Amino acid sequence: MAFATLRSNKLRSLLTIVGVIIGVITVMLISSIISGINVAVEKQIESFGTNSIFLYKYNVGIQIGRRSREERMRKPLTIEDAEAIKNLPAIETAVPQLDVSSDKWGAKILVTGKNGKTSSSVRLTGTTPDIEKTTTEILMEGRWFTPSENETKTDVALIGQAVVDSYFPWGSPVGETIEIGGREFRVIGVLEKKEQLFGGDGGNDSSNVIYMPMGAALRLKPYSDDLFILAVARNGMLETAKDQVQDLLRVRRQVPYGEPNNFSMETAASIIDQFKAITQGVFLAMVVISSVGLMIGGIGVMNIMLVSVTERTREIGIRKALGAKQSDILLQFLVEAATLTGLGGLIGLAIGWSLTFLISLVFPSYVPLWAPLVGFFASVGIGLIFGLFPAWKAARLDPIEALRYE
Repeated sequence: MAFATLRSNKLRSLLTIVGVIIGVITVMLISSIISGINVAVEKQIESFGTNSIFLYKYNVGIQIGRRSREERMRKPLTIEDAEAIKNLPAIETAVPQLDVSSDKWGAKILVTGKNGKTSSSVRLTGTTPDIEKTTTEILMEGRWFTPSENETKTDVALIGQAVVDSYFPWGSPVGETIEIGGREFRVIGVLEKKEQLFGGDGGNDSSNVIYMPMGAALRLKPYSDDLFILAVARNGMLETAKDQVQDLLRVRRQVPYGEPNNFSMETAASIIDQFKAITQGVFLAMVVISSVGLMIGGIGVMNIMLVSVTERTREIGIRKALGAKQSDILLQFLVEAATLTGLGGLIGLAIGWSLTFLISLVFPSYVPLWAPLVGFFASVGIGLIFGLFPAWKAARLDPIEALRYE
């Protein structure tokens, strides 16, 4: 009977559940986008290795707002720090990475290929041959640079896949040269393309990178000190390694007893936890906003059910005269309300899933299993909650007065 009633008022029923549809679509989109971002960030950070320790003079991780004066005044880490960390018992290796993407005046260093293309968006990094021992980059073609090339400051380079696509689209780049800041570098290796977080365009593409020996990087940008250290702990010794690294750096950087560290030390897990804490807050805020749509839909359901009770007063009286109990009438109208909003939930899920698919073409998105379930049951729950008063009103009608109603 509930379905028959809804079918007899198709347009009115559809207009009633517009708010529910919008609310469910919003929940689907928010959950899919935030879940997709979380998964993408987790994959990208874990590509550095679950045993990795990230060390930097500034706080590593999600930065909100301006850095404090104390943080801005910190002295940089050094190559000697990396060498000392590498000798710790719980450390497998420690790789310094020096950013030389811009010159001492802050202008971006230009990269020019034989095809005539010039770009300032390529990330230029000086490092040591120990990068081979990490999972930061995977070599696809060619070779890593050697300790002797590092010591002699040889102008050789390992390039990311985005650099290959931009400067060497018609053949293997290994053995070719590329101009970096006016110097000719010989390409000796190609790195595997990385999965991109937000489409990865230009400077945001993590594969748009060139690695070179530390000495060559310092010749390109003398006195550069923007050094980041990636330390890799031995298997099963991550916590021990963190303690050893912290103690070593506190001594080397002369941090007084009881004072906080004047450097940042994070792991893949801690950075992921930071990011998830932020996205969870955003998600909760957006769910509260999207619930407004569901509330509007619920009010619409209550309104239309009250109208329905008035229109069907005589029908209710006949049913009661034939022996229907109050619980029967109550259940009938609750089923109608839940069916109405449940239908809106299904329509919202279908539209939301379609939009999520379109978004996934340009933005990381992933629909967790709980999202459609929560969306559907929330829509049905809205129907039950807001349909309760009209159903109670119908169930309480006096059958004699209802039969007299015209």
